[in-house]
Amino acid sequence: MTDLYVSLYISNYSPTPIQKVVSLVSRTGRDLQRYDATGYRQVVGCIPYRYKNDGEIEVLLISAQKKGKGMLLPKGGWEMDESIEEAALRETMEEAGVTGHLEETLGKWQYKSKRHNMVHDGFMFPLLVSEQFEQWPESGFRQRKWVCLSEAIDLCQIWWMREALEVFVDRKCL
Repeated sequence: MTDLYVSLYISNYSPTPIQKVVSLVSRTGRDLQRYDATGYRQVVGCIPYRYKNDGEIEVLLISAQKKGKGMLLPKGGWEMDESIEEAALRETMEEAGVTGHLEETLGKWQYKSKRHNMVHDGFMFPLLVSEQFEQWPESGFRQRKWVCLSEAIDLCQIWWMREALEVFVDRKCL
């Protein structure tokens, strides 16, 4: 048997550091969707927030996909090939175009979906935003808006997300 040695020499090679790559495509379909033992769909989301210079907290709300549905928090399906934390970060990047430090869960809410007429378990996490991207997977059909906590509670159209915001306020402001 003959040994083969390959040597490669590139002069003046200076590698360019790879920056964070953001996928501009959202996951679609429900093939990998998680359901609990009773058939409840598992969804996860985040309350993206930041601190203003004066220490006040702002929350990032996004528009619903359907026109006229108001503002809400980013959330979506938790899939079988990811942890709950990975799903929360992915959904927040896809829908709101932000990432950051994920904190301990705020809780779990059960709600009935109007669109699919099924019960969901919704888990919410605070996310201290460290990066906001100009382009993100759903930037073509979602708007986003930074608002103070009280305005976030007033604008958020979904009852269980408002409750998650209230738990968030209790955790951060007391």
